[in-house]
Formats: sequence, C-alpha cells, structure tokens
Amino acid sequence: MKISGSTYLWIILVALFFCAPSTNAQTLYLPHYTTKDGLPSNNCYYTLQDKKGYIWIATDAGVSRFDGADFENFSVDDGLPDNQILQLREDSKGRIWFLALNGQLSYYYNGKIYNAENEPKLKLLKLNAVVVSFFEDSKGRIWFGTNKNIIACWNEESILRYTSPNLQKQFLNAFIHEDSKNNIWAYSSQALHVFIERDFVLVNDSVVPLSYKTSLNQGNKSMYFLGKNGLNLKTDFTVKLVLPVAKELLANSPGYMYLNEKELWLSNNSGVYILGFDGSSRHILKGIDVNQVTRDRNRNMWFTTKNGIYRLPDEKERVHILSKADGLSSDAIKSITKDDQNRLWLGLNEGKIDRLNLSDRRVQSIDIPNKKLYNNIKQLVLDTSHKAMYFSSDYGLGRIENIHSLLPKISYLTEANKSFFVVKNFSLDRGNKLALSLSSGVVILEDRIQKLSFNSLQYREQLDYFKERSYRVYFDKKDQLWFSDLNGLSTFGNGILNKHYEQIPLLTHRINDIKEMPNNLLALATDGYGILFMKDNKIIKHLTRDEGLKNNIINKLFVKNGYLWAISNNGVNRIAFRNNSATINSFDYANDLLSDDLNDLYIDDHTAYFATNNGLVYFDHNLTSQLKTVPKVYISSVSHNKTPIDLSFSRFSFTPGDHNIVINYSTIDFKNRHVMYRYRLKGDSKWIETKNKRLEFSSLETGNYVFEVSAKSQDNQWGEPAKIFFELKKYFWQTWWFLSILVICGASLLYLITANITKKQKDKEQEQLLLKNKTLMLEQRALQAMMNPHFVFNVMNSIQHYINISNTSSANKVLTGFAKLIRKNLEICTKSYVNLDEEIDYLNLYLSLEKNRFGDRLKYQLRVDPKIDKEDSFVPSMLLQPFIENAIWHGIMPQEEGGEVDVNIGLNDDGYLEINIIDNGIGIDNSLKEKKSGHQSKGMDLTQERINILNKIEAKPIHLRIKQNGESGTTVTILVPLN
Repeated sequence: MKISGSTYLWIILVALFFCAPSTNAQTLYLPHYTTKDGLPSNNCYYTLQDKKGYIWIATDAGVSRFDGADFENFSVDDGLPDNQILQLREDSKGRIWFLALNGQLSYYYNGKIYNAENEPKLKLLKLNAVVVSFFEDSKGRIWFGTNKNIIACWNEESILRYTSPNLQKQFLNAFIHEDSKNNIWAYSSQALHVFIERDFVLVNDSVVPLSYKTSLNQGNKSMYFLGKNGLNLKTDFTVKLVLPVAKELLANSPGYMYLNEKELWLSNNSGVYILGFDGSSRHILKGIDVNQVTRDRNRNMWFTTKNGIYRLPDEKERVHILSKADGLSSDAIKSITKDDQNRLWLGLNEGKIDRLNLSDRRVQSIDIPNKKLYNNIKQLVLDTSHKAMYFSSDYGLGRIENIHSLLPKISYLTEANKSFFVVKNFSLDRGNKLALSLSSGVVILEDRIQKLSFNSLQYREQLDYFKERSYRVYFDKKDQLWFSDLNGLSTFGNGILNKHYEQIPLLTHRINDIKEMPNNLLALATDGYGILFMKDNKIIKHLTRDEGLKNNIINKLFVKNGYLWAISNNGVNRIAFRNNSATINSFDYANDLLSDDLNDLYIDDHTAYFATNNGLVYFDHNLTSQLKTVPKVYISSVSHNKTPIDLSFSRFSFTPGDHNIVINYSTIDFKNRHVMYRYRLKGDSKWIETKNKRLEFSSLETGNYVFEVSAKSQDNQWGEPAKIFFELKKYFWQTWWFLSILVICGASLLYLITANITKKQKDKEQEQLLLKNKTLMLEQRALQAMMNPHFVFNVMNSIQHYINISNTSSANKVLTGFAKLIRKNLEICTKSYVNLDEEIDYLNLYLSLEKNRFGDRLKYQLRVDPKIDKEDSFVPSMLLQPFIENAIWHGIMPQEEGGEVDVNIGLNDDGYLEINIIDNGIGIDNSLKEKKSGHQSKGMDLTQERINILNKIEAKPIHLRIKQNGESGTTVTILVPLN
C-alpha cells in the first residue's frame, strides 16, 4: 500500500505529539539508609530488633542503634572490643551481644557496653576464634559456635569448651539448636553432633545446613535450614523437606534468611527472592548484594547490604513512586488530575503534560509549544461537559479540546490588548464561565467556550472584575464565585458581592485553596492559620496543628467520599468532618516522599496520588491500618556533670554541688521521623512540648525530682510517660537537723538581742522621761527668772511714779502691759514650743516695758524675714528673752549713754531659723572681766541647759554661739531647726 505524503506527515506529527513508553507495573519505594543518614558505614552485616523495638545494625565501623529518626553509633571508643561487628544477638536478660571479627565478645546493657576489661565474667569468653552462632538454651546457658573446631558453653560463672577429635567431622562454623527434649545439637558443614551427658556425639545424617547463616531456630524448638535440596524442617530427630529451592539460588552465596508461614525470603548476592509455599516467586532489590533479611514486630522487612540498609514497610503501608526512570517526561510533577478514561494528567516543567493510563501504565506526552509562557504547568482542571482539559502556568492559560482524540486541539487564553498577565489560579463553573485569579485582580469570562479571551480596558468593576491582587477563585455547586484577595474572602453571585472578611476577622488572612464538602460545608485552606470550615456564612470549626494538622500552612485541598484531604510542606492529612467534630489522620509512613516537595494531589476511590518534585507518589489509602499505636518513649541515657549514669536503676541520688543533668530519650517510630514530645519536671502540672530528644537541666535546686516524658501518636494521642526519679542532695548546712540547730541558736540569739533592745528601749524611755521632767523644771525656773524681783520691782516703781505725778494714762498703760506680760508667761509655761508669731508678740511686749523703764537709753528693733511663715515656724518657749534681758542689763545698762538691741530672724541655707541678737553694749568679754556683783541674769544658764536637754531629745540639734563684736558689742546666734 502506498502512503501519501500528507498521510505520512500526519503520522509523523502524531508520533511527535504522543510518546508512549512502557512503565513498570509499579515502583515500590523502600526507604534506604546510608552514612548520609547517620550510619557509621555503608558496609552492613547484620540487623537485630531488640525487645524495646530499636533496630541495631552491625557494620565494619562499629554498631548503630536506630529509632526511626536517628542513628546512635558505638565504636571502640565506647567500649567495643573491635569495630568490625559481624552479628548481633539479644539474650533473655535484654543484653545485646556483639560478635566481633577479632573473636572478642561484649554486650550492651542499660546504656553501657561491657567487655573483658570492665566485666570480669567476660574474660572467660576469650575463645581465640570468631563466634559465628549464638544460642541460649532452656537452662539459661549460652552456647557459642565458632569458625574453628570449638564450641563453648557459658553459664556466667564458668565456661566449658568442646572440640571434635575427628578431623573430618569437626565443629567448624557450628550452628547450635535445642530440640523439644532439651537435647543440644551442633550443625556444621561437615557433620551433625548431639550433646549427650557430658560431651557431643557424632550423628550420621546426610542432610546438613549449607551454612549457619541459612539456619533458623523456631520458638517451638523446631529448626529450619537450607540444605542442598532446599528448605528443610527438623523436629527432634526428624528432617523433612518443605520447600524445594533452585540450585542456582543456593549456589549464589545465600545470606541470613527470613521465614514465615507463607513464604521464604532468601538473600544472596543478586538480591532478595521471595519464595512462596504456593509456588510463587518474586525478586526484589535486583543486583544488590544482600547479607540478611529480617522482619520487625511492625512487619517491616529489613535488608542488610554493602550499601546500607533498606526497609520494606508492611503491605498496608507501602508507597509507590513513578519517575522519569519509569517513563514519565520529568521527575518534577507540578499538578495532577484524572479524566473519565482512567488516565492521570500530570502537569510538568518545560511545557509538558503527561497522560498516564492507569490500566497499562503507558504514558503519552503532550508538548506545549510556547515553553516560555508554559514552562511550569501548575494547574489542571477537567471540563467534563465539554470534554476539555484546562491548564495554566504562571503566565498563561490554555485548553486542550477533544481530549479523547489522538490529536487534540489546543487553544490559549488571550488578552485583547496583548497585555501581560500573571495567572494565580482559575476555576470553571458548571456552565460556560471561567474565573481567573490574576495578580491584578479577579476576572470573570462569561463564555469560555465561544471566547477564550478578555479585554483589560473594558473591565466592569464589581461585575466581571474585582480590583485587588488575588490568590484563589472557586465556583461552588451553586455556581457562586468565592475568591480570596488582599482584603480577604468574598463571594459574588447574582450580581451581589458579599465581603465576608468584614464580619469575620479570620477571613482577612490569605486563603490558599477552597473546596466544597457535603451539606454545603466549605473548607478553606489558610496560609498559616490551618483549615477553616464555613457554613451559612459562619465559621463553625477551626483546625490547626494543635488538633493534629501537619502544618498550619495548607497548600491544597481535595474532597473525596466525604473526606477532606489537605497537603502542606510537612505531609498529608485526611479529615473526616461529621457533627461539627473532626477526626484527623496522618499518613506518616509516606512522610519521606510527601514532605517539602509536595505540589498537588488527586484522590481516587482506592488510591491517593501526589504530585511531587521527585515523581508521582501513590498508595492505597483503603489498605491503611486503622490500628493506632501510641509510641512508647525510652530514656536512653542520663549523665550528671558529664558522667554517665547506670540506667539499671530508676532512682538516682547525687551528692551536693553544682548539678548539670543531661537526659537523652527517644521513641521508636519508623513511620514518622518528626515525633513531638512533651516533658515535665518535679510533678508540674504543665507539660512543655518539644521536638528535641535531648534535655539539659542546670542550676537545679536541691530536692527530689520526677522527670516524665511522653510522645504523641499520629492521631494526636499522648502515650504513657517514661519516668526517672532523682535526688539532689543538700549540703549539711541545708539539712533539717542543721537547720533545726540553726533555728534554735537563732531563736536564742534573737531572744537575747530582743531582750537587750527592750532593756535599752526602756532605759531610753526612762531617760527621755527624766529629760522631759528636767525640761519642765527648767521651764518653771526660766519663768521664775523672767519674773525676777528686780524686774517686778522696777515695773511697780514705774507705775507708782506715774500715779504720783498724776499721769494716770501712763500708769494704766504700764499696768496693762505688765498684766499682758504675766498672762503671756502663764500661757507659754504650758508649752514646750511656740510659733514665731507668738514669740515675737511676747518679745515686743517685754521690750516695750523695758523701753518704758529706761527711756531713751534703750533702743530696739525686731526684724523677721518676710519669707518665713511665722505661724508655721516654731521655737522652744522662753528661748530668746533671757538673751535679750542679758544684752540690756549686762551690755547696755553699764554704759552712761545706753545702747541698742537688734533682733534679726531669717533662714539660712541649711534649713534652720537663724536668730541673731545684736547689742552695742560693752561686750560680753568685757562684762565677764568686770564681774559686777550687781544684777546677774540666771536665765542664760537655764536656757543653755534647756538647749542641751532638747538636743538629746530631738533629731536635729539647736546651735548656740555667743561672741563679742570687736572691742564692744555682742552677737548671740541661735540656729533652730524648722518645725
């Protein structure tokens, strides 16, 4: 048949448009751990799960203990006798035994490695041979098979060594077994021996194990081993072939095997062969030299290789991945959806869209011509009613029509003015509308079928355009448009705009995705505030990390069969929302692939698909085990001031001093590396949450402490806490007996001090009382001095004189003044202090009487600084008059011509009243020299004594200074504290 040129060209175009390489049926993901993850070496010999659940790995560079997140490594620096550890075993006491290449034995127990140097019992176990098998019998004795003609039996107190005298039937590489009758058997590649009474006896048997590696002791005291014919079961003295194995597999250096009731997992240098008792066969880890296969209690399979270790999760938790190596156009998948032909559409980089047929795993690739605009296909939406697929990149939107044809047509969204636009997101309604979320706002195209274009110059604001930078658009089932912009969340329908953010503050935050659930429930993915559930324009539920979300920044949502799926940078959540209550599930076993690079998702009835930068990840979400296990926390080490503590005790006591306590702990979880912990100390009711697995406490006070730590499960439940108790002992001076003695001594001392203070206080009060009495007595004497006979006699003479000369007015004046003076004296004598106003009145009255007596021979002035508040300033009563009297009688009167007395009252800089009494008499020094025997004033002496007593009572003293002014005249200065 001749092919025309046009037909040939059409065939070429179809071939270029579609490429359909075959993919593997599925690519099973096995987590792979190497030195990059923390292993001490990639050359791994053996793995063991201990009773707690830790996975131990023996390598040529030491031993590692794995909890699912971190590898804790041990070497000769930690007590191993050799870094080359070939096997690991655990005995009934929980000791982890290390079988080293140099033949020396050691074990790990309660945080410490014991060897022949620090454990005398281990010195007995120097066999000078490599231990190849380890077995603990029903009596608790441990049997060791070696690579030499030696079998040893150790009961911790003594050791027995056995050798075979038959050079052709030796114990080389012997495997030890105990049957149901408690007989001990030794299988080697040369012979079979049984222990009778005190020694081994040779048994004739043509079927022997290929190696100690291919022999397994069972809990029912039977034994499986690989012989030349296949898998054999030994029960007491009976051997039975249960599974024939191809000779080529047995000849290919088989390693340690695993066996269950359905199948044999056989490792060799070309991978792992899974041989079923039903005749089935599978081959995994092809081309990889596998040393051992084992299974842990969570049904994870572990494979030990020369390139690290691999883990195959339980069948219900297995994850698959398709990548470029499996036929996809790229590893980086940015968007995903599915059509009605059971095909997944994958948006890729470089303008490519792959269609993956889920029936035959074949891939067809669509190449978008304009790779500059359509480099990153970040959204795919199926238009079922029009059999079209819409796609968008950052800078454009397109439509693939006739998606079921061999050569579909591609149309592109255009702007009438050829303006540049940035597409954030788009949504289709059930009719013909298309909503665009652009960097410039939200645009609505009324008919996407007839006209896939818009004109930015003809926007009708609030009708087909909403001006604000937008993030997300979404048409609900009623074709109402929901959109998120800089302001918040709004809806537009039937020409009405509803700004929800104005009533609900939470809706002012950025919304990354919007999806409608059953019963008109709207789910909103926020950028930092978790997920909001909205119904009837109200927020009815708010979910965050506290309720179990992987992250509060939710990138995408998907609704399937009533479940809401949410993806974030930390993984995936599936949420069941019923009766306003949410149940959140996490798929932690897929965290290795579904974190950081998770771009989009599509959920089918059985399978969950995820677009990542590393390929298409998927798993059967219906197979997920519903059994929720709460992780158990183990305290792995405790150190005090950098000294390790023996963990065989749960209570510790530390001597007095500075305390620095470091506690390391972990939980065993091979699904989730990012476990959340909480802890508390000393019985505090408040828990502190952390992701750290190491805590340090310093500067703790003395006392008894309880440290508790627990871990959170994937369904947000906290497990039982691990506990340790420790006491920080007190110094002797902090003990109760020392404090009791101190209290007694202190109380006695306090009593003595109190009694002494009380006595002193009483003595002081008595002294004060005596001083006050003395002051009163002096005041009375001062009053008597003021009313001395001379003064009274002279006043009475003056009155008589005025009467004799018939000067009644003057006599009455003097008599009235004298009466006032007497009344003032009587008033003053009842007061210790008088205000300055009252004192000045008294002095004016006294001086006027003296003036009346001496006439022109006496002149006086009283001056007070106007700044002084005379009513609120006080001086001791009867303080000034004796000095004025002395100035008149002993200073001025001795002079023929008389003299003048000036009294000046002011304020000094130290807060004192400064009173200066100045006379121009003969001077005090001259007066003392003359020692007249006439009138003498005792008032000054009494006043001086009063001042001395007042200074003992009052806080601030009164100062008195008397001096002669040169050759004559005297100045008396008195400083009185204000108030």
